Amino acid sequence: MTRLAHQYNAVNLSQGFPNESPPLKVRLALAHAVLSGRTSETDDENYLIESMIDFLRDSLKSDGSSETSTDELNQYSPPMGRPDARKAVSDYYHRLYDYDVEEDHITLTLGATEAVATALRTVGKPGDKYPSQCNIFHLDPVFVTLKPNYDTGTWNYDENELKDAITGARALILNTPHNPTGKIFRHGDLKKIVDICIKNDVYIITDEIYEWMCYPDENGNARRHSLIPKEFPEAKDITLVCNSLGKSASATGWRLGWCLHPTHLTDSYRGIHDQLVAMSPHPMQYASITYLNLPDEYFREQLAVRYKERLRILSLALKEAGFKVVSPEGSYYLFVDYNGVGELNGLAPMDAAMKLMRDFGVACVPGDNFYGKSTDGQHMLRFAACRSMSDISHALERLKKLNPSK
Repeated sequence: MTRLAHQYNAVNLSQGFPNESPPLKVRLALAHAVLSGRTSETDDENYLIESMIDFLRDSLKSDGSSETSTDELNQYSPPMGRPDARKAVSDYYHRLYDYDVEEDHITLTLGATEAVATALRTVGKPGDKYPSQCNIFHLDPVFVTLKPNYDTGTWNYDENELKDAITGARALILNTPHNPTGKIFRHGDLKKIVDICIKNDVYIITDEIYEWMCYPDENGNARRHSLIPKEFPEAKDITLVCNSLGKSASATGWRLGWCLHPTHLTDSYRGIHDQLVAMSPHPMQYASITYLNLPDEYFREQLAVRYKERLRILSLALKEAGFKVVSPEGSYYLFVDYNGVGELNGLAPMDAAMKLMRDFGVACVPGDNFYGKSTDGQHMLRFAACRSMSDISHALERLKKLNPSK
């Protein structure tokens, strides 16, 4: 849909990647790593800038012919990731979750996508049942459907459907906060999931890339993300935590993620990771140390509000156009029902998305992409509110041309 958005000159609210920059300090750390190929004494911004200026000046003077320094950071890293970067991940969880995980049981990955893929291949074999998409490894996906309740403003699953899916399964994939619905699986939900997975000897693979994008409820009560092995120690040996800096650092192109894996799976996980991708990008690994050491306020406060206003105004505009909206509890998406929009009513999701793009200049994603078995997505579209406020404002103007069904 991003390619088509360019073709039709549409505001791109489809693919869920930001178009704003990572924090300056993190970008400088990456730039210094790539230019110098060497680690830095400090991540102080002024030092990094001056160091890069000196490096470039010396390089221009010598025309590159007399460079004798060795380059470490543009070359291979250890397959599981730099020790100092893995320690930074470990320190991150200790500092922000009061959860201790040894760096020997952390692997840096090619984004959260590879972290999840390697987890699937680690715990599964062809023919195993999974409640998620995993056909790439010839696994048999079994789906549990989230359904909207517009009266309560929530997305819910059928516990019996989950029990049926778990029977005979090898792993459950859990994305929270959830894409595309914005649901945050809270303690009660997670307790039921943990109990049923332990009972059935099923691994839990989590995707936690929106962990800090959690919004208060209508009464102002805070919502927060739960780290399963911290909240439920009994599940530590069956849980693989997958994460990434892509969304929270606005650095989706860096492809830098990680997995916290149980001790008994470490060797298998790393062996598969090594064969799949060899390693994650080395300069990004080093720059991730600066990101992971950003002040707590960046994670706990800034990310919690960064997209809140964009979601609010986009939600209002969609409601005025006739869409049915459940306000997201987390992440930065709006997953909406378009049956109440006059111009889109009765169209298939792809046709509705294309009409919105061609005739109104706003790109989104057809909702049926997010369903494996249910037809519930036949009247749904997903909008990403992670774009700049300028993009959101342009989209709002174009959405005003839509009319609710009579």
